[in-house]
Amino acid sequence: MRFAKVIGTVTLSQSVAEFEAATLKAVVPLNLEELQKKDTSSAGFLVMWDELGVGYGDIVALSEGGEAAQPFRPELKPVDAYNAAILDELDVS
Repeated sequence: MRFAKVIGTVTLSQSVAEFEAATLKAVVPLNLEELQKKDTSSAGFLVMWDELGVGYGDIVALSEGGEAAQPFRPELKPVDAYNAAILDELDVS
């Protein structure tokens, strides 16, 4: 599990039935230094499945890889990152 900052929403040009009831968010993973200042200089981002309703700038805990699809078993969804939690407060001191 990693922490990431929400930087935007991903919009598909065609509807995908497996993606109903959620949105796709663009997130940037944060390292410890970036968590302490709650900002990132990284240009790379991930696309994350979100059904919790995060907003721009929120810090989230995300699950990646095979573990990201586990909450949907036995139904399969084509996701590589899943929003596991929205972090209200984070103390990394």
